Amino acid sequence: MSTPYRFVVPVPRRSATGTVAAVYARSSRELGALFAPHLTAVPPLHAALWAVLRESLLVGAAPRARKEAVAAAVAVVNRCPFCIDAHGAMLHATGEHRLAAAVLAGETPDDPEDAAVVAWARSTRGPDPLPWPFPPALAPEYVGVALANHFINRMVDALRPGSPLPGGALRDPSRRAAGLALSRTVRRTLVPGESLALLDLDAGPEPRWAAGTPVGAAWSAFERAALSGGDLLGPAARAALTAAVDAWDGAHPDLGTAWLDAALIAVPPDQLPAARLALLAALAPYRLTDAAVAAWRHTGDADLVRLLAFGAFTAVDRLARTRAAG
Repeated sequence: MSTPYRFVVPVPRRSATGTVAAVYARSSRELGALFAPHLTAVPPLHAALWAVLRESLLVGAAPRARKEAVAAAVAVVNRCPFCIDAHGAMLHATGEHRLAAAVLAGETPDDPEDAAVVAWARSTRGPDPLPWPFPPALAPEYVGVALANHFINRMVDALRPGSPLPGGALRDPSRRAAGLALSRTVRRTLVPGESLALLDLDAGPEPRWAAGTPVGAAWSAFERAALSGGDLLGPAARAALTAAVDAWDGAHPDLGTAWLDAALIAVPPDQLPAARLALLAALAPYRLTDAAVAAWRHTGDADLVRLLAFGAFTAVDRLARTRAAG
């Protein structure tokens, strides 16, 4: 049977149990789709990322359309086809068709407040993002949406590349049609904090930009789950990954593997396959290849997801340490 996923086999909804079943049920009802099946091999990561997205994007005081515009703008700068189409459809579902068209085309939205937030979202991929165009009280929502989607884009491009919509050249009509089907879902009023029951809330300190909020609690659990894959990398590999990400200027790497080989030149051969996967997840997940995955002798889907998540989160954490997070 063909599947849109690669390298992993998601937990089917009919056989899901525990937190995976709970996330599937909630996301189907509140998001209009099953959330991130490709992450279900690691239930703590799956649940925590869902909680971050729910508490930042689906609930709160900021307009849903503007937060969807942030998610779509991040997807565009990361070149993630799946997320571009998914959040484009959600923007259409809110009724903001002109805003959707502008964001997906890389243009400036008509409304000055929309334009300022979208410009900020686009800038969060680089090392020197724009100052917040929103009050600090809304940072848990806007920053949470931006950072969560930087991670989601990477993991989707690694494990579920391509669009969720049919149509090819007719993709914009497909986005509008999908949006029409989701219009009632995006208008539901949800209770903040309900996703936290799925998490281990003793995970650690909350980020400054969301401390004391459901987003902050969810992010703390998410961070711990994402960093758990660090034990699959040797010390030299972790050091090379950190150095490469810290030196990254936000640009998409050059074609070929010269940049990858140069970044990992000091990594011993036995650590190199894992280091390559982690660095690809951080900076160029759409270039993950069958050969690169096969070269790393992992023990199953869970370890592969954990390793890729560690690489992806290393890049997102670097973005969070810039002004993107205040």
